[in-house]
Amino acid sequence: MKPPVLLESILQGDAAGQRRAMAKAITLLESTRDDHRAQGDELLTALLPHTGKAFRLGISGVPGVGKSTFIEALGLYLIGKGHRVAVLTVDPSSTVSGGSILGDKTRMEKLSVHEQAYIRPSPSSGTLGGVAEKTREAMLVCEAAGYDVVIVETVGVGQSETAVSGMTDMFVLMQLPNAGDDLQAIKKGVMELADLVVINKADLDPDAATRARAQITSSLRLLGLQGHPEHAHHNEAIWHPQVIQLSALQGRGVDAFWAEVSRFRRLQTDNGRLGARRQQQARAWMWERIDAGLKQRFRSHPQVRGHLDGITQQVLAGALPASTAARRLLDLFD
Repeated sequence: MKPPVLLESILQGDAAGQRRAMAKAITLLESTRDDHRAQGDELLTALLPHTGKAFRLGISGVPGVGKSTFIEALGLYLIGKGHRVAVLTVDPSSTVSGGSILGDKTRMEKLSVHEQAYIRPSPSSGTLGGVAEKTREAMLVCEAAGYDVVIVETVGVGQSETAVSGMTDMFVLMQLPNAGDDLQAIKKGVMELADLVVINKADLDPDAATRARAQITSSLRLLGLQGHPEHAHHNEAIWHPQVIQLSALQGRGVDAFWAEVSRFRRLQTDNGRLGARRQQQARAWMWERIDAGLKQRFRSHPQVRGHLDGITQQVLAGALPASTAARRLLDLFD
């Protein structure tokens, strides 16, 4: 399909046609071919006026915490409430084929076949943070198609927490009841990003889940008392990060989770922070793409390509400092 046809099918097509058009559009946006990039830019610009109405929910956590089970339970619950749910899962890439290797879609059997749900697994392609390079664009495609809840699930390793919190309205961190020592559960860097902490599999060890909830709640309160502007507990006009426990496998606590998400959305909309957050994310996204584009153009520059191997060999041989080599290559790019 050409971009105009894709656009019409995404916005006004029947259910089956819309899903096919969405898949083709996201594949087009993920392509590295120059002609496909140009077509993708054209399509994305046309879709943009139809985006922005969905709630963007980011979910992260270590492998094995039960993200896929929880997302399926949440998705089916939301569909029962009249929502349309899109799930963008980011899998580690195969070193052989380049494709995704976890296949989260196969682990959401009921949700993946529901007509009101759309699940798109994407390979991370080695991207730092486990978030696919084109996840933001895929999110806009889903919003334009009328999905009012878009869930982004990340690999849950490395810098994925930072990456997903930088593209969603609310960042949810999932934890296990027995995640090792107390410090593992209250690492400051991750806790500062979390809008909501979910302790999953609480049914396996209720006492451990209760202890984990108390420890994490205390750590979040401590962060607020230290003057973090987003977590200041003395200010009732802003959201204070919460900790809840549930069992996704048994479907217990999903309604309470969504109640907290809805409360977060109302509060952040009323105080203007939701809109400000999206503006900051759009600016960061623009600069991220500029950085990536400059790097690509640098590598394809004729002068740079002609000298890159030779200068690299000098660096490897210890004959040239890396910093000097970088400046020489940048001078060639100029």
